[in-house]
Amino acid sequence: MTSGISTHSALVTRSPQRLAADPSRVITRLFVPGQEGFEHQDSRAGVVVRRILALEEEEVRVSLDDVVTRFDTRHRDLIGVFQRHARVLADRLDTAPSLSSARMMLLGATFTSEYAIEGAALCNPSMVAHPDQTGTPVGSLRFVMSVRGIGEGHISSIGFRTGLIDASGGVAMDAAPSFATVGNIVPVLLDAAVLRSELTRLHDAGEGADFVLDALGERFTRSDLDEQLARLGRARRTHSHTAETISLIQTIADRTYGVEFAGNTPLSERVLWPAMGAEAAGMEDARFVRFVDDDGSVRFYASYTAYSGTHISQQLLETEDFTSFTSTPMVGTAAANKGLALFPRRVRGHYAAMSRADRESNSFAFSDAPFAWTSSVPCQQPTRTWEALQLGNCGPPIETEAGWLVLTHGVGPMRTYRIGAVLLDLENPSRIVGQLREPLLSPAADEQNGYVPNVVYSCGGIVHSGMLIVPYGIGDAAIGFATVPLSRLLDVLKS
Repeated sequence: MTSGISTHSALVTRSPQRLAADPSRVITRLFVPGQEGFEHQDSRAGVVVRRILALEEEEVRVSLDDVVTRFDTRHRDLIGVFQRHARVLADRLDTAPSLSSARMMLLGATFTSEYAIEGAALCNPSMVAHPDQTGTPVGSLRFVMSVRGIGEGHISSIGFRTGLIDASGGVAMDAAPSFATVGNIVPVLLDAAVLRSELTRLHDAGEGADFVLDALGERFTRSDLDEQLARLGRARRTHSHTAETISLIQTIADRTYGVEFAGNTPLSERVLWPAMGAEAAGMEDARFVRFVDDDGSVRFYASYTAYSGTHISQQLLETEDFTSFTSTPMVGTAAANKGLALFPRRVRGHYAAMSRADRESNSFAFSDAPFAWTSSVPCQQPTRTWEALQLGNCGPPIETEAGWLVLTHGVGPMRTYRIGAVLLDLENPSRIVGQLREPLLSPAADEQNGYVPNVVYSCGGIVHSGMLIVPYGIGDAAIGFATVPLSRLLDVLKS
């Protein structure tokens, strides 16, 4: 026994299958000596470049052959990486046109390092139906599962796994991918509503902001924004606080970007890696939901926590195919903390979400846009020992005939995380119509240890063939799977 708290363990079947962190899943990163993050001094790039330029051509060839032999099977396009990183050094290479191809690639290799995206931990999965069910066996469902990988320095990224759920709720994972590949960052249109909402929250929606945004329309490019910001800078004698307004708008705009993967890259190979300052220290706990709009169109959203190293904020991912993504700031007081989870459709004509704006309880929010959450209504407060420290959701609500099923997490003594459940009214989701008094899932004896001990945690389950499948993180060290008969769970919730 790990605690004296009773659970609804009779409802839950744990699968023996576990997904462990894989330290061989590595990506490449530009490595600049002297700028590793712990040294406060100038880059040592210049002296390193001179050392490579001084080598005899034979030593260059032998050294490059050694690097390629050791690392080519670990990356999809190693030579392309070396070439891109070498081009970054162009301003330090006065003799670049005369350098051999081998020397240029060795330079690129010298300024490249590997990063093990799961070197420290793997945890906090969410599961949705795969957008392509072609070839899926009758009675089965192909799924996409997002995972949080944690590596050196506690930097988090978002990865993916795929697999099948059979007619009995059994989970079969696809073979692990050979590579891990980071997408290409691309510009996307900016939304004036995002900027206005966040400026309002930060009390800087004054005349300077109006000067910029009124001239741009509802959606615009980053170059259009930069041009208008330059105009505001030139008009600083007639507008107050222009430098602060310009800096703030630029910071908010930096948080909107796109990511694209090559179509032939396996989905489970793709990695969403921090792409801007607000998430430089990590992209945490993505809660994916398959969203069906009123016109029948389908897209996938995911809220995630962006961590800069000192501050947290929330971002919204959007994709139709898990090949092209956009990331946009989630703004408003209801999105000011972690763990906002979107409903899978509109409710009474509005977007809806579970929020934890006060950091310790569940609340409900409506919005006319999936990125702007101005307020929320209290829904569930901590009342029991196992949730005394805080409550939150464990992923997007799941629609059932009896109501919205929301998996929750509660944190109690010894910072133990457990998974519970509530049932919300279909038309008024701020009203609880059923609630588990005890946890659905608690750390078992073999689930106490890990990178963060005493934690079971999910970012989203799925229902198939009458079974609730809950992928869950175990001590931030591995991922397990539990199944619960949906009808039995709903009976307990309604009793």
